[in-house]
Amino acid sequence: MAYEGTTDLASTLSDLARSLEHEDSLQDTLDGIVRAAVETVPGAVHAGLTVVRRRREVETVAGTGDIVHQVDHAQYGTGEGPCLDATRTERVVRLDDMAGERRWPAFTRAALSLGVRSMLSFQLYVTDNTLGALNLYARQSGAFDDESERVGLLFASHAAVAMAGAQREHGLARAASVRDLIGQAKGILMERHKITDDRAFQLLVGVSQRANIKLVDVARYLVQSGELGSPDRRAS
Repeated sequence: MAYEGTTDLASTLSDLARSLEHEDSLQDTLDGIVRAAVETVPGAVHAGLTVVRRRREVETVAGTGDIVHQVDHAQYGTGEGPCLDATRTERVVRLDDMAGERRWPAFTRAALSLGVRSMLSFQLYVTDNTLGALNLYARQSGAFDDESERVGLLFASHAAVAMAGAQREHGLARAASVRDLIGQAKGILMERHKITDDRAFQLLVGVSQRANIKLVDVARYLVQSGELGSPDRRAS
């Protein structure tokens, strides 16, 4: 897509921000970002989002096709590639031709076998402990130019804001769900054993500690099965 000027691009990105605000879930937001990236950034045929949690756990959380996951898997498997460099050190990483690239030989061989010839990756900072990258893919060499970088940088900044907002909402919703689940579990124990709220909570914590599993999993198992134990059915 070509843009006549800054106003045209700004309008497109504003429309993107508004549309992402109305997505129903975190995954819907992520899927919306990669679809919009292909529509917005010149040269992009596919797009994906990579997230690095605690600086170690790498995952492709959204992609516009299987090829995205296949190429990303090649990067994670070889431990090299533009996406990984973008999450670690570089703000923008452009790969014009897999066949002539020398920076990541193991990865480029794998990518070529998958039919991808060029990539463009942008660093995303989402939270303090989570890094990520927006990755764009094309089946021809030289698909991305300076305009692609300019538009992609602006798009990436909007994507990072949208991801952060969606993750905050997801975290709040999950926290509320966890509180409700633990509350239900305590209610079952209080009714069954005629004990106080504090004592019911202590029972749940005791099982959690002995079984070395999360408190919420103990609560979920009790609510679903009626048994106070761990999900693998070991008795408390």
